[in-house]
Amino acid sequence: MGKRAERSGVSPLGKDRIQFDFEYEGRRYRPTIERAPSEGNLNRALKQLEGIKERIARGTFSFTEEFPKYRFMKDVAKAITRGPRLCDQVFDNFIQHCESRLAKKDLAFVTVYGYRNSLDTVWRPRIGKKDFESIRYSDLSKIADDFVWAKKTYNNAISVIRCAFEYGYRDLPEKSNPAERLKAMRITNKDREPVDPFPIAEAEILIAAIHRDWGEAQGNFDEFRFFTGLRPSEEIALEVGDCDLLTGKVKINKARVMGRDKDRTKTSVDRTLELCPRALQLLKRQMALRERLNVAGLIHHEKMFFKENGEEIVNLQFGYERWKSTLTKTVKGKYREPYCARHSWVSWILMIGKNLLWASKQNGHSVQVMLAVYAAWMEGAGEAEIAAIKAAMEGAPASLVAQLDRTRVGAVVLPFTPPKSPGAGSRLAVGAVYDSRARRKRLNDRRILARTVRAFDPYALSRGAPSTTRPPLRIEPKRPLAERGMIPAWSSPGKARELSTPFRRRRPSWRVPYRHYRHDLVHA
Repeated sequence: MGKRAERSGVSPLGKDRIQFDFEYEGRRYRPTIERAPSEGNLNRALKQLEGIKERIARGTFSFTEEFPKYRFMKDVAKAITRGPRLCDQVFDNFIQHCESRLAKKDLAFVTVYGYRNSLDTVWRPRIGKKDFESIRYSDLSKIADDFVWAKKTYNNAISVIRCAFEYGYRDLPEKSNPAERLKAMRITNKDREPVDPFPIAEAEILIAAIHRDWGEAQGNFDEFRFFTGLRPSEEIALEVGDCDLLTGKVKINKARVMGRDKDRTKTSVDRTLELCPRALQLLKRQMALRERLNVAGLIHHEKMFFKENGEEIVNLQFGYERWKSTLTKTVKGKYREPYCARHSWVSWILMIGKNLLWASKQNGHSVQVMLAVYAAWMEGAGEAEIAAIKAAMEGAPASLVAQLDRTRVGAVVLPFTPPKSPGAGSRLAVGAVYDSRARRKRLNDRRILARTVRAFDPYALSRGAPSTTRPPLRIEPKRPLAERGMIPAWSSPGKARELSTPFRRRRPSWRVPYRHYRHDLVHA
């Protein structure tokens, strides 16, 4: 009884066969071998069974090699076709797993996009067709070293391959993962680009120039950056419902990256932003602008900031070229990236003595980041600079307010008037604020052409003979086309139907082919 228990998984079957019992690919198999079930043969079969289980765990077991005469081989077709896993197969499974996590909102879209892009451009071309288990640490290290990357780019590529290999080696817990030994590069303060905020005077000049060059929608967008410190992804995702104009607070709990909305911010921490008086006044101006465009039928979303035509802002690079043009050509100042508006706000509130913990919570930073990045701006500011910052936070300069009032008075928004019916004959896009310059030119040319057409005189061929008292052609006076009984070739059928039926009976309308127009006769 004891010996039988010790040989679990191996048993005699008749007088000349030994039966194995094990699980493979989630199914139970009991193949046999032709061998007398003696004590020695059973012990040797038990050792063979232990080897089978080890190879199954490693993923190297082949059923056809171990039991070539198994009569139910069709039940193990997967084992027959099973071969070594390629890196491409592991990468495909890894991306599918990431997409599943994305659907469950456990990963961000930009993260999955970065994983796929790095695998497709860096790792697949070099190791995609190789056996996954044959890849060594030196192979991965050489691939990473062959590229000329910055430290951050190098770390991103290393992080992706480590995640993919960690996923693949979950099936092989007894084996060592070569990607675990890849080390990221250490990024020091010297490797980071130094913070270069705007002085408050330069910021006011830039804000006024953007308003003047690109209008109120673009100006409000950039001005709000300076006096809230929002990240670009948070600002374009801000909705009307997130803003409380009564209490002067804004909820920051979402972002928009690569055209996709996320239900969390960059740090995955929601926060409530307390607006300074300048930012609150700006939001009220933006709401008034939004209401005007909404009346014109141009707003079809809930976003707080938008383009000048009312469309949503989808791309994070919105306004980048405008910012660059105004800063380098109009203002002609030192160039700084748009993200420096955020750095400027954080620096300003530290310079006027705001609490460090409050400032870190307001801007979605940790206290450690605040100390490491903005410590140089916490002291050393002059009294004049501090007074100018406090005055700017209280409200916009009088010159900027006057400029906005003049622009707002001169702005005209065309009302939204859709065609009454398909027969109205309009080719203009429904809801357009203004027509393009080329289209207006074409319409104007047609009006001029209609006034200078020399029409055929029906009296010239009356009674079957040409007239001797009248010229065969005469110039039509400048009367409406309907009174002349003519419908030009470019007119729509809807205009033709507008002519009264009795009028058409007395004087039938007819078309003048474009080739019969006399362009050489122009009349004032």
